[in-house]
Amino acid sequence: MNDNDALNDAQKREKIDPSEEAKSLPWFITMTIGALLMWSAIYISETVMIAAPEDGDNRAPQVLATNDCSATDKVAIDGGAVFQGKCVACHQANGQGIPGVFPPLAASEWVAGKPEVLANILLHGINGKLTVKGVVYNGQMPAFKDLLTDGEIAAVLTHIRSQWDNKSEAIDEKLITTVRDATKDRANPYNGDEELSKL
Repeated sequence: MNDNDALNDAQKREKIDPSEEAKSLPWFITMTIGALLMWSAIYISETVMIAAPEDGDNRAPQVLATNDCSATDKVAIDGGAVFQGKCVACHQANGQGIPGVFPPLAASEWVAGKPEVLANILLHGINGKLTVKGVVYNGQMPAFKDLLTDGEIAAVLTHIRSQWDNKSEAIDEKLITTVRDATKDRANPYNGDEELSKL
């Protein structure tokens, strides 16, 4: 009596369990990997680095000799982006402000007025009554001297002076720097109309 005779019909119908024998990679894959490794080793050993590191962008030596690599070109600051990030919540995207709460920038006599006064307002802020277009606002405007660079302040002031039918000239960064230096000892915001009208 053999082992097969001892099995019942259900056991005879069972399939053989799959084996987990290790199978080698096909020969062509093994050869390809070997060839790539050999080529990599030869390429690395035969490559000679003769270019100077500063020539890494492939500019001609004549171009490098004429360029001042220590100086970086200034990137233009987007005054509209600064306005969106720092000013739009109060003065609104249309420059109309919030009636009775935050004054408008559109057609504002302060925006169209002396650039130095506008620079002082942004650098040091306002606390107190400010009359804009005949309406008195009694609130606060934060100081941006520690939040924005001179370039950013110049850019946002130039932006508001050219939007919403405002047609005033651009403000240069040097003016902001001059005003900042001249008022560096000021610690408090301006007291609205009372102080700003004297500037």
